[in-house]
Amino acid sequence: MRVETRAQLLEALVWARARALQVTILGGGSNVVVSDRGIAGLVVQIATRGIDTDLQPSSAGDLCLVEAQAGEPWDGLVEYCIERALAGIECLSGIPGQVGAGPIQNIGAYGQEIAESVHSVEVLDLVTLETRSRSRAECQFDYRTSRWKRHKGQEIVLSVRLALRAASAGTTEPRYPELARALSLHAPSSPTLTDVRSTVLALRRGKSMLIERDSSGRAIQDENRRSVGSFFLNPVVSATEAQVLIKRAQKRGLIQDDRELPRYPHAMGMVKLSAAWLIEHAGTRKGERHGQVGVSSRHCLALVHHGGGSTSELLELASTLQARVREIFGIEIVPEPVLLGFETGGSVSQPE
Repeated sequence: MRVETRAQLLEALVWARARALQVTILGGGSNVVVSDRGIAGLVVQIATRGIDTDLQPSSAGDLCLVEAQAGEPWDGLVEYCIERALAGIECLSGIPGQVGAGPIQNIGAYGQEIAESVHSVEVLDLVTLETRSRSRAECQFDYRTSRWKRHKGQEIVLSVRLALRAASAGTTEPRYPELARALSLHAPSSPTLTDVRSTVLALRRGKSMLIERDSSGRAIQDENRRSVGSFFLNPVVSATEAQVLIKRAQKRGLIQDDRELPRYPHAMGMVKLSAAWLIEHAGTRKGERHGQVGVSSRHCLALVHHGGGSTSELLELASTLQARVREIFGIEIVPEPVLLGFETGGSVSQPE
């Protein structure tokens, strides 16, 4: 069922509790893979809307607070903030789904994560059915995870409050190399937030990772359009493990110089690797087909459905790619999307 108010959400939860039904909370469904068996219990789609802006500086200096309800489209919120020259989430343009999923997944792209801008998150406690506010520290953010992924079924995200910087003249400095290079071609001096947004959208479009519709509202035809975006997380390893991987790659002739292996500093001295690079150099081809599913012809991190296939086929393909990377590099890559309907247990699960 679809709920448009908090009262409707509470009513649905009480109704399901009285019948001992498992409840699955759904946002936009853009980062979800559903079992061929379906989902047992009650599925509740959060469709609450509303954006409130306090244009007065917050206690953190020149930051402005923007609060959005969980059912707001994420990209609409990004556009809203850019129109008001508020910086901090411009690189997250084009990410599908809803606001409520943002902190759960700790969405990130092109050098930004929502964790950097979260001020607080309002949640519903599933035991008491009371609301409370979680500070940024309480959110327990890390790479593509949060307290809600670590402790599933305890709280539902109701709204997200962001602390965004009032950008001077609307300008910003990109940190991600690919974005910086693209911006240098189109906006060589002092790129604005609008420049960043349009460039990010162009980059995502080039990878078939942008949901677009024509003037009649129909999805623009693209052989890669049916996907959940990046299917695998970038693996995070120790510096020692990264060096072992470099030696394996050199021994196999995949690289000559260690600088050829993409890797990025991570917290606590760890190293983040590129899952896309690992998949491609383990022998996976862009556009590779496996029945009715396959690898995107534009980005090997995206697994696509060509129509008429099944979730089982999709997961078999994912397992094949995992096995290739494991064999060549000794690295385990894990799925990023939420898998629903594959196991039971717990009263409430909240995916992206």
